[in-house]
Amino acid sequence: MLAVAQFHAPLPLTNTVQRYDWGSVDAIPQLLGTTPDGQPQAELWLGAHTSAPSVTVIEDDDVALDRLVREAPVQTLGHRVAEQFGPRLPYLLKVLAAGKALSLQVHPSPRQAREGFARENKAGMSLSSPKRSFKDDQHKPEMIVALSQFEGLAGFRTPRTILDVLDGLDGDLVAGVRTALLNDRGHDGMRDAFNHLLSARADEECAADIQATLDSVRARLAAGSPFERADRTVIDLADQHPGDPGAIASLMLNRFSLEPGEAAFTPAGVVHAYLSGVGIEIMASSDNVLRAGLTTKLVDEENLVACTTFAPQQPFAPEVSTAGSRGQVHTYRVPVTEFALTTADVDPAEAVALPATGPRILLCLDGELTLDADRAEDGPQRLAQGDSVFVPHDAGNLTLTGAGHAVCAWVP
Repeated sequence: MLAVAQFHAPLPLTNTVQRYDWGSVDAIPQLLGTTPDGQPQAELWLGAHTSAPSVTVIEDDDVALDRLVREAPVQTLGHRVAEQFGPRLPYLLKVLAAGKALSLQVHPSPRQAREGFARENKAGMSLSSPKRSFKDDQHKPEMIVALSQFEGLAGFRTPRTILDVLDGLDGDLVAGVRTALLNDRGHDGMRDAFNHLLSARADEECAADIQATLDSVRARLAAGSPFERADRTVIDLADQHPGDPGAIASLMLNRFSLEPGEAAFTPAGVVHAYLSGVGIEIMASSDNVLRAGLTTKLVDEENLVACTTFAPQQPFAPEVSTAGSRGQVHTYRVPVTEFALTTADVDPAEAVALPATGPRILLCLDGELTLDADRAEDGPQRLAQGDSVFVPHDAGNLTLTGAGHAVCAWVP
């Protein structure tokens, strides 16, 4: 049985680094103060997802955060969050460091996640199977807050814009997209156009067709393209993923850039891909990803198309509010119930108050900070760059002092 006093203080975390091949070699080691080993380090996971839960130490024993929350839901989550989500931490916080493009992907809605997970379980599919599309029964809306210049793709352009961008490009693959959109500029036309590109992955004869389109994109760039940014994106993606029609599919999507501190939200059903940069990502606690391209992993066309929203839409900007006498606290809110994110620029002149209830995860990005929980019996806790803590609901109000930057994940 865990002692009550353990829930009155922030609990230091040890977190998992995920080594996906698109990761940056040095960004996460720089944050954590470790030596790069020459291999990609893509994501630092801070949370209680069962595939890679953070770990804390209680009474000299290593305790995974999912177990801690499961065994003491009221103390860790508070009554409100425990009643709403059950004995689970509803969000997952990540540091994402993209050295090259992630896969084109979509995340399912809550209903689609539940049904897909149950269907694959009923089929006897192992959770670790590479043929599995649904890793859990949760949806995965997500938000990225840039720490560096951050580039991405999100949401379909309008059919008219797509036709303009494709004008003059060669190849039967592009011609098929044009035909689908000219026949129907609504949902069905967009679906057929996108599905036409996806189906080229399984057709070896499409390799020459893809190359013809890439040659025409390069020729347009050399002649002074009116769509230079979109065309350069295609070439960059084709260089990273030779022969993958996802590079051409990028022409159907909105390109976006974020400056440090700016954010983008991706709800269920929106096709997207992060291209480069370092950011703080927060999402509902799920690992459900349906891939559309720019990957060597499973592309499940049937479930992907079923989960995709084909209405044109621009990247969604979160609502941002500021606090503190100099506006050094920024809170990012989106239309989901699982998470919100607060960033704090702390200096010695003013203490910063953080969200006061529910389960919170705090990460120090740089500097030296002191975290004071008003119910902690051992007094304030010092945090250096890369340090992180889980703050149970029962720890009460939080105050940061010192000099540095931090992020705090919480449940609104």
